[in-house]
This record gives sequence, C-alpha cells and structure tokens, in this order.
Amino acid sequence: MTAERDIRQHYGISPIPSSGGEMPRITPSLWFDAQAEEAAEFYVSVFPNSKVTNVSHYNEAGPRAAGTVLTVEFVLDGQPFLAINGGPQFTFDEAISFAITCKDQDEVDYYWSKLSEGGSQGQCGWLKDRYGLSWQVVPGGMVELLSSSEPGRAERAMAAMLRMNKIDLAALQAAAGAA
Repeated sequence: MTAERDIRQHYGISPIPSSGGEMPRITPSLWFDAQAEEAAEFYVSVFPNSKVTNVSHYNEAGPRAAGTVLTVEFVLDGQPFLAINGGPQFTFDEAISFAITCKDQDEVDYYWSKLSEGGSQGQCGWLKDRYGLSWQVVPGGMVELLSSSEPGRAERAMAAMLRMNKIDLAALQAAAGAA
C-alpha cells in the first residue's frame, strides 16, 4: 500500500478523481477595489522569485471604464495568485490570512517590516498590510515550542507569545526553557 493510500485510509479520505491523478492547483484570488496591480507589484517586490505574469483589462462591456485593470496574475515564490479589481463591496478581514513560516529571526524581521509598513501590527505575529490583507509572520520551530509535551514548556512559550506583536524566537525559546 502506498503512503498516500495509508494517509487516505487513516483519515477516511476518498480519492479525488482527476484526469492526471494530481490535485488541481489552488490559486488564491484577492478582491481589491481598484488596487490590484499596485498590490501585486508590492507583493512581488517583497517576496523572492516572484513576478507579475499577466494583466488583463476591462473592455467596452464594463462594468468599469475600458482599459482599467481587471485582473493581475502574479507568482510569489512559486505560489500563483490572482488579484481582481472588483469594486468596493468586499474587503479583507482576519478570517483569511497568509502564514509565512520563516527560517530565522532575520527573515521574521524582514517580512514583518516590509508587510506591516503602511498597515497595522497585531498580536502574536499577525499584521495587516497596507491593503488590509492579514499575514501571520512566524519563525520555524514556534509550533513545536507551543505544542511541547514537556510539562510547563508549552504554557511558558504561549504566555510569552501572547505578550508579543512581532514574534521573537529567542524570547520564546528562553521562556519555554525557564523553569
């Protein structure tokens, strides 16, 4: 039995029929009022190996003026995204966020600084960027600290994290290790 079958059987997941046997690619679609191109350019400037791949425009059929940007397709380090200028009726909130698991504190500092500029900083590694999109900027290893089975370790790490805005991995580790 393959590992995939083992996992499906363990969790009671039925195979998904598809023509090629692979799951279709999921592309997050982000709704903006009129800032899709500006936002996409900002995001590709923040993340490595990123680029805008296509820009489409409204035509004479509307509902916006012909020539106005309709959609922007872009890739952030291999992950495709679609941004649409759909109007003001929908806005972002914290119910959806993108998590960035960083390799070290320098990476946490970089993404925190870049993404929160012009936005707002929240608690426990959460921030909203200048477009209102929520992000979680967390260091690798944080989940392990927060789920440690060692008595008191996870509680001390959680208590420390709840006092932080930007996550400080060294401070979390110190709190987790304190007895």
